[in-house]
Amino acid sequence: MTTFIFDVLKDLQNSHVNFSKTTFILPSKRAGIFLKHQLPKVIQQTIFSPQIISIEEFVEDLSLLKSVSNTELIFEFYNTYKALTEQEHLDTFESFSKWAQVLLQDFNEIDRYLIPQEKIFNYLSAIQDLKHWSLEDNKTDLVKNYLSFWNKLYKYYHHFSTNLLEKNIGYQGLIYREAVNNLESYIQNNPEKQHVFLGFNALNSAEETIIQELLQNDLAKIYWDIDAVFMDKPQHDAALFTRQHKTNWPYFKNNTFNWITQNYSKEKNISIYGIPKNIGQAKYVGELLNGLQKTNSSLQNTAVVLGDESLLIPVLNSLPKSIESLNITMGFPLKSIPLASLFESLFHLHKTTSNSFYYKDVVNIISHQFIRPLFHIENTDYASKIIEPIDANNIVYLNTSRLIEISNNNANTIIDLLFSNWATSIDNALNNCTELILNIKNYLDNDKQSNLLSLEYLYRFNELFNELRRLNVKHPHLYDISSLYGVYKELLSTETLDFQGEPLQGLQIMGMLESRVLDFETVIITSVNEGVLPSGKSNNSFIPFDVKLENNLPTYKEKDAVYTYHFYRILQRAKNIYILYNTEADVLTGGEKSRFITQLELEGVHNINHQIITPHVPIVENKLNIVKKTDALKNQIITLAEEGFSPSSLTSYIRNPIDFYYQKILKIKEHDDVEETVAANTLGTVVHNTLEDFYKPLIGQFLTIEIIKSLKLQIEEIVTYHFKNEYKEGDITKGKNLIIFEIAKRYVSNFLDLEINSLKEGNKIKIIAIEAENEVSINIPELNFPVRLKGKVDRVEEYNGTTRIIDYKTGGVQQNEVEIVNWEDLNTDYKKYSKSFQVLAYAYMMLASKQIELPVEAGIISFKNLSSGLLKFGKKDSTFSRNKDQLITQETIENFLVQLKALIIEICNPEMDFIEKEV
Repeated sequence: MTTFIFDVLKDLQNSHVNFSKTTFILPSKRAGIFLKHQLPKVIQQTIFSPQIISIEEFVEDLSLLKSVSNTELIFEFYNTYKALTEQEHLDTFESFSKWAQVLLQDFNEIDRYLIPQEKIFNYLSAIQDLKHWSLEDNKTDLVKNYLSFWNKLYKYYHHFSTNLLEKNIGYQGLIYREAVNNLESYIQNNPEKQHVFLGFNALNSAEETIIQELLQNDLAKIYWDIDAVFMDKPQHDAALFTRQHKTNWPYFKNNTFNWITQNYSKEKNISIYGIPKNIGQAKYVGELLNGLQKTNSSLQNTAVVLGDESLLIPVLNSLPKSIESLNITMGFPLKSIPLASLFESLFHLHKTTSNSFYYKDVVNIISHQFIRPLFHIENTDYASKIIEPIDANNIVYLNTSRLIEISNNNANTIIDLLFSNWATSIDNALNNCTELILNIKNYLDNDKQSNLLSLEYLYRFNELFNELRRLNVKHPHLYDISSLYGVYKELLSTETLDFQGEPLQGLQIMGMLESRVLDFETVIITSVNEGVLPSGKSNNSFIPFDVKLENNLPTYKEKDAVYTYHFYRILQRAKNIYILYNTEADVLTGGEKSRFITQLELEGVHNINHQIITPHVPIVENKLNIVKKTDALKNQIITLAEEGFSPSSLTSYIRNPIDFYYQKILKIKEHDDVEETVAANTLGTVVHNTLEDFYKPLIGQFLTIEIIKSLKLQIEEIVTYHFKNEYKEGDITKGKNLIIFEIAKRYVSNFLDLEINSLKEGNKIKIIAIEAENEVSINIPELNFPVRLKGKVDRVEEYNGTTRIIDYKTGGVQQNEVEIVNWEDLNTDYKKYSKSFQVLAYAYMMLASKQIELPVEAGIISFKNLSSGLLKFGKKDSTFSRNKDQLITQETIENFLVQLKALIIEICNPEMDFIEKEV
């Protein structure tokens, strides 16, 4: 296939143009590389290379101004704003930067399209005045300030542009306007210089003026790249601008219009694939390239055009490993680099002025992949030594001095850099960032070869912070971390880490704008969805739609036409075209399939293969986890049996044998995270410990109303003590924790009230034991090793002569949860019978250790169901029977013992593996 660039060079050669004295002007620098590569294919002799530049470079040369970054323009504009705005109405730099971005964009458009500035700004001011009741005498201060802002727009523009011109710098629009002003002088000074413009489409008024003036003075040629199919259809937006140029430019009344080609209607293989989600598209790009490699191993003359450039990383991760040559025309966004997340976290932490930091923010920073190694000092991991006490002591908020205290003064330097002196001044914050980068570099330098990419990240971020420092020195408008963060984000969003590669070899990956002027035989275009291609309506401007129309400024229609041209132009000479779109409409990242796809299908020029691709989803069988009982595991079980099974460990096995294996055999505990809100188990422990403190001194005594009343006076003190003991440094003085603290006091108070009411009714209560430790041996002939059962009973009392074993539960328990019908169910249904199992186990241990005698009662006191009193264990004859035996007799113990032994034999059986239960 021949390319547009080759055709242009061939035509110039046939016209006997002197290439060495010609300046080629293209829409992008990228196209210039391809043009230089094509020159040797046309010119056979050695020549001096022509000048090849982008339109931005050409206009900058014409204007004699230097282009500056958008961030620096915001700082310069704030100087103007401060000079023209009263102090009492002055916005902070942070607030100003939000609306100034939009206004600068409008300045840019007004200048690029050569609109008379004073006229349009006065027009805008008049419109706002009409909207806000210009005839009203009593305008509010808000309306006055609002109208004052619009009245100053021209003053802002004039002061700002004058200031920039004095410094010989400018934004794009100002550079274009100055270029037009200098055009006559340029033509006079370069009467023989030839220019070739190629591949242009949508031109602003300044560009049109420059190009037409050069054409009229026979100093230029221009080559358009448009197809007859588009030109011949007035409704086709791909040729919207080209038709206007052909019709409106006087030059084309007497000169040839180069060119209207016939490439689009040639035979093409067009395949359209609807694929769910963006990642699905990236993966399918890899599959397509894998297939294309079979016919073109180098993938030369193949391009992947990313409609949504955020797909770059997923696409790179999906490329076949067999691809050897690859060129990426877009840079890797600096905001996607891991180091960006570190500075994001630091700015987030410091942008609010506070002396204390939220523990999750602190842990997040200390644990960061670039920071954690800095806490490794003299073979000690001080990051862990800081994080563990935070978790263990429930420290929700902490300051720098507390961090240094926790680390025992061993990591002061890095702690200071991360957490100290950020808010004191912008210079300190920037110094901390720079020092942090140097500290990370010193660590990475220990193994340079393994850390080359990370060192490149650091270098780019060092450049970024140097630029921030320069801007802050030159324009001291930043007064707090929040405003610094705003500028940092603005710079970060525009910075990229450039890939290195051979620009003319192998597979090309590019954005839609990079494809301008370039032609490829095989093209894969991704994200062809509404909202992406085209990008849809957006009105990021202070200029109303009707004013834009009146002044011939571009609206969303022209913006859509630009996308239409780029999309169709890349299809013109391609032979194999693969168009991918996301079938899952997402209003944030793009809607349904693009109108471009529908247009392709309806225009009837090509046969199109349209398919919906669904990813292959493997059938994953839900296999229950099985742990084989190896010899080593059997020995661990024997050790556990000898140490003693607790009722809770046995019920854990009933619930799920795998949980029992993890917790009791492997000793794996859940990580103790910081309890920001008091957990249920902490509340239970506080209540249990409070009642233990109250009742332990009363063992062997009969309770009296006076004793219980005296205990009620101590509730506040004892509950507070145990909260501090269990909840460590967690705050119980506000929020949910205060409510839970009050609930704990209420639980204890209500329990004591229950005791008082029972004593008033004439019941005699004697405390036999509190938190009674039990450990007994169980004789199981089937096992050739000793087995023990151990546990702690919350309370044993004598109630009107009957011994009662009581277990406290702070959660809600109902009577039916401590009743059984069939003894066999104890070992099978954890949800229904775990509480019955526990109280029976406590009763058996107390009897086996001869601390009590039969008959006894055993049950649960539920603090959420205190009105029901003791919920006694009961054996019923049938599910629907109302009669139940609530006394635990020898027969009860023997029946329970059968189930207990069967359960322990199952746990210890070497032939029965630990098999996970379905939840």
